[in-house]
Amino acid sequence: QQGNIFIVDYELLDGVDANKTDPCTIQYLAAPICLLYKNLENKIVPIAIQLGQKPGPDNPIFLPSDATYDWLLAKIWVRSSDFHIHQTVTHLLRTHLVSEVFSIAMFRQLPAVHPLFKLLVPHMRFTIAINTKAREQLICECGLFDKANATGGGGHVQMVQKAMKDLTYNSLCFPEEIKAKGMDSKEDIPYYYYRDDGIKVWEAVKSFAEDVIHIYYESDEVVCEDVELQAFVKDIYVYGMRGVKASGFPKAIRTREKLAEYLTVIIFTTSAQHAAVNFGQYDWCSWIPNAPPTMRRPPPTEKGTVTIEQIVESLPDRGRSCWHLGAVWALSQFQDNELFLGMYPDEHFVEKPVKEAMAKFRKNLDEIVNAITERNKNKKLPYYYLSPDRIPNSVAV
Repeated sequence: QQGNIFIVDYELLDGVDANKTDPCTIQYLAAPICLLYKNLENKIVPIAIQLGQKPGPDNPIFLPSDATYDWLLAKIWVRSSDFHIHQTVTHLLRTHLVSEVFSIAMFRQLPAVHPLFKLLVPHMRFTIAINTKAREQLICECGLFDKANATGGGGHVQMVQKAMKDLTYNSLCFPEEIKAKGMDSKEDIPYYYYRDDGIKVWEAVKSFAEDVIHIYYESDEVVCEDVELQAFVKDIYVYGMRGVKASGFPKAIRTREKLAEYLTVIIFTTSAQHAAVNFGQYDWCSWIPNAPPTMRRPPPTEKGTVTIEQIVESLPDRGRSCWHLGAVWALSQFQDNELFLGMYPDEHFVEKPVKEAMAKFRKNLDEIVNAITERNKNKKLPYYYLSPDRIPNSVAV
């Protein structure tokens, strides 16, 4: 009733096949449910973990009051499951693959002289190329997923297929997604910097999109009559979302207000959202017990039996750990020629009003950078992943 209890349900992993590509190593997945509690210090901590979806005598609820190693292994299992959801759904599907949908539709439907092409093309830089590389090296047969992750060997494909039902337009609207998760109250959850910084960046991007739209579209009627814009929107709906009405993606856009939101979704997803979920991977996943890419023993089915030896035997072996470390390190690096949010060295626009809108956008972003820098001073755990000077324009790694 007071809003202090949170639930994290990894139901998506239920029924996903574990990696069987290495006959010498049996690998395991779990679909846990974790209860979290916001304590008097406003810290959110785990208070109960069930490692399977169906309650029963062989699926106990682990508690902090249980034996030390029981509780530790239960938390490790949750972190492993969280890693799989993060990499395959939050990262791969909801930034890389979605951004590719936007990119292909843009190149297919918008001519290079169209103002929306000029607006969006900096945010599609290298995206198709990096996704092609991922298909060749990461998610392919004998790729990194097969070598290091329990979701390799096809499990990651099953996850993406299952997660598509939750890939909705509203879930890509940052403020709506935060509200839907019940995480929008700064009073109730005061230290949620992903939310706070994300809202600021979202509003800055939306303001920029509105400024550009009002330069080229004098009215809603002009939006409706732009056949190339409508073809772009329809392409995303038909080919990207497979024409599924439940996705909530529009088949057409009729107003300037809706167009501004739509473009904000695209720019925010390809820049800020990807930065938030990508560039912290080494920080959070390089300590293997905090993000095990696979588990070599099944989840415990009773209390009081876990030993430190069992925990070590459950964690990935050195080979898989090395593959994992190399991947999260490489993915967390900026490119040598990185272009960050608001940087537009290629002059696609020559009109003075648009250049003024760009200058206003950069000014707003600079103010956000300064606010985040000031907040992070003297913090033991600073949050900087959504600082605009660390947000690349596009999905480029």
